[in-house]
Amino acid sequence: MTVEEKVLLLAMRKREPGEGLRDILLMLEHNRVFTLKEGKKLAKRLKEAGFLQEGELTLKGEAAAVAAEEEFTLR
Repeated sequence: MTVEEKVLLLAMRKREPGEGLRDILLMLEHNRVFTLKEGKKLAKRLKEAGFLQEGELTLKGEAAAVAAEEEFTLR
């Protein structure tokens, strides 16, 4: 899994109520993590791999987001 995919999963886990996948992609584009086009491709790959379903994290996606958060945490 790429760093960008992990960041996207983590952002989906930490999103505010009412924010959707598109809002997250636009926020990450604004912060120059990736372009909107790249973000859509990443989201499509994550959906195909079973991490996202209907704009929400699956159990597999939630577990991957928790693992990414642990990986990115400074100790």
